[in-house]
Amino acid sequence: MAKKMTLISAEELQNAYVDYVLTHGTKPKSVYVFAKANNLTEEEFYNYFASFEGIEQSIWTDLCQKALTGVENQEVWSQYSSREKALAFFYAFIELLKSKRSFVLYSLKHSGMMIGTPSTITGVKNIVEAFATGIINQGIESGELANRRFFTSKYKDALWVQFGFILNFWTKDNSAGFDKTDEAIERGINVTFDLFEKSALDSLFDYGKFMMNNGGMKQNMKF
Repeated sequence: MAKKMTLISAEELQNAYVDYVLTHGTKPKSVYVFAKANNLTEEEFYNYFASFEGIEQSIWTDLCQKALTGVENQEVWSQYSSREKALAFFYAFIELLKSKRSFVLYSLKHSGMMIGTPSTITGVKNIVEAFATGIINQGIESGELANRRFFTSKYKDALWVQFGFILNFWTKDNSAGFDKTDEAIERGINVTFDLFEKSALDSLFDYGKFMMNNGGMKQNMKF
């Protein structure tokens, strides 16, 4: 008789779930079936997760948080510009995804990736948007980024869109070492931050505001 095994951590339960869906190509029919396959009781399963969707969400959020924590703990992090922080995070996240590529492809395929934000990555969206808000505020305070009325609040949305584009690109990337994805990250983040930074139009707008605010000076000007 096989020795009874008990999974004692959320991580072990995550790994068991990943192994199941990749081996069978589908989710377990029920928590009972999954628990029995892993010598667990349903109660032990529910001690950690309320559903299979909850497991998938936790896998995604754990990967995202691990990538973010990793780059934030680098000694040079505090010296990075907002652009450099975005690049570092995106590179780190994609690097972590490589270790779970088969599961990522499975998860996105079964979550309706192209229809809004899949429920399985809503936690990731929250992390990315909070991260984006932080580095954008840093960039505005330092003068790296332009503070545009009506548009600044949308910067984080632009970074989330870029995140989704890069994730989708990576799932289709067949280049060795996923080098094309690295290039997509570099190009995508750089063009996004180019749009965030001050431009000639911003300078012209600032000049216009200055002239409007100092309109009285025209009364003393003679040509």
